[in-house]
Amino acid sequence: MKTKRNKRAIKKLLHLFYKNYIVGIFILCILSVGLVSLYKLFVTKPTYIYARVKLGQGMWWASTAKAPVWFVKAIKNNVLEKDIIGKPVAEILSVRYYPWGSINGITNQFDVYITTRLKVTSMGRSGSYSFKRSPISVGMPIELDLSSSFISGTVTQIDTVPFREVYEHKTVTLEKKYAHPWEYESIRVGDTYFDGTDAVFKITEKAVGDDTQAFAVEQGRFIDPSVSSQRISITVKAKVMVEQKDGNLIFAQEQTLIPGKYLTITTPHYSFYDFVIKGIE
Repeated sequence: MKTKRNKRAIKKLLHLFYKNYIVGIFILCILSVGLVSLYKLFVTKPTYIYARVKLGQGMWWASTAKAPVWFVKAIKNNVLEKDIIGKPVAEILSVRYYPWGSINGITNQFDVYITTRLKVTSMGRSGSYSFKRSPISVGMPIELDLSSSFISGTVTQIDTVPFREVYEHKTVTLEKKYAHPWEYESIRVGDTYFDGTDAVFKITEKAVGDDTQAFAVEQGRFIDPSVSSQRISITVKAKVMVEQKDGNLIFAQEQTLIPGKYLTITTPHYSFYDFVIKGIE
């Protein structure tokens, strides 16, 4: 009896499916998508990549506002973004930030760089990936909805293994001409800049010289002798943490250190600008 009933039920279902085959196909499609999604969520092994991101809005070439200090403080290490079932899709591994605009004395905005671990989907044999259904590659924008903040930025580097960060310390000699005496007084030996992960800049020595007239000849401009005592030259030595990249010394993620270039950084008592790199040891 049970066998006959089962056969009748199957015949009814087939008959119903035949009469409403469009609805049946639609239901089968939904079931197939659901099964594939469940398989990916609970069975397949997730794929992770590591990405470095420079915070900002839009594409990398867009000129947008920098992060204010209150936003920098909201971004923390080991903060997660989770999917609908509570599994992490993004994790902040490190945060580094550097004052922006110190050339104009503005130090309440920062360039922020984060290192993240992302759960991604491999896009076939091309070697590319997608993150939250959007392609991810160097130069592409990315958004992270973290428990502590919502951030957006541009991907600057991608790798399938953790980044190997090899830093070293160099003694950099800086010089500024036509400086005010108060600038020399503001610079304090021992002052450091902490970028959120490491102390990357520490003042070890400072010296002053009064040779304004020589500078006036060199610069091709005249300085009234009556005020010449108001201008001095300042030499500063600092211990600077740098990273070797393609034969270059990189400071603060993007500043290339070579003699003749300017270095900008802020310490608790002084904002360095118009300081030229005189030597690197």
